[in-house]
Amino acid sequence: MSADAPRGQLVAVGIGMQLGRHASERTRSEIAMADVVFTLVDAFALGWLRELRSDVISLHEHYAEGKDRRVSYREMQERILAPVRAGKRVCLVLYGHPGVFADVPHGALSTARAEGHEARMEPGVSAAACLYADLGIDPGKFGVQSFETTQFLVNQRVIDPMALVILWQPAHCGDLGCSRFATTPERLGLLADKLGGFYESEPEIVLYEAARLPIEDPRMDRMPLSKLPSARLEEHTTLVILPAQGLTPDVSMREALADTRDP
Repeated sequence: MSADAPRGQLVAVGIGMQLGRHASERTRSEIAMADVVFTLVDAFALGWLRELRSDVISLHEHYAEGKDRRVSYREMQERILAPVRAGKRVCLVLYGHPGVFADVPHGALSTARAEGHEARMEPGVSAAACLYADLGIDPGKFGVQSFETTQFLVNQRVIDPMALVILWQPAHCGDLGCSRFATTPERLGLLADKLGGFYESEPEIVLYEAARLPIEDPRMDRMPLSKLPSARLEEHTTLVILPAQGLTPDVSMREALADTRDP
């Protein structure tokens, strides 16, 4: 960035999971004060945003069936950065928390900072926050393991059956080409087989979807793991496996701690 080039601003904000209720005052302020507002949200949220800003620009047109999503993400980032490079104040509005399972904001913010522009992220209410509340789970009680589903499936990852396990985006399971928006029963069968190998007996799973409208209830469908291949999965479905066994004490460590003195 040359000394005389205009210095732009980019902020990524999240409107939370439930339409209108989770958007903070800071988020609303950033949307109102921006010169340009881009968004990547569903149709209901887009309608709500256009009540705040009639000129909001949806980035959904960069998606296409059969198109590699990584290509779409690069196109979106360049579109966002164009007004930033022109010295504009730009706001990117996303669903949930703007930094969770969101390649576009991280890429755009990183590039903007590297080019000398002001760039930051404001937190939002995430799907994980809603999940803990709706399922009545304290993540500090047993610990949490959290994976993107395909990343877990195609890499050597280890499940701790004593912990809560969360698998994100199971509807994209096994999509190595990043070009499809639905998986197959066969791929879900491979996932179920791999997960089952970490448990002494078949675990119960929960298919979770946070409520997105005030009139909706969250989806919390419980079933045995073997039913996963035939289950209905949406793009925003999350797969949860509750702790299958109690914590196993580390006897030697407890004995070692007993021999130490408090300061």
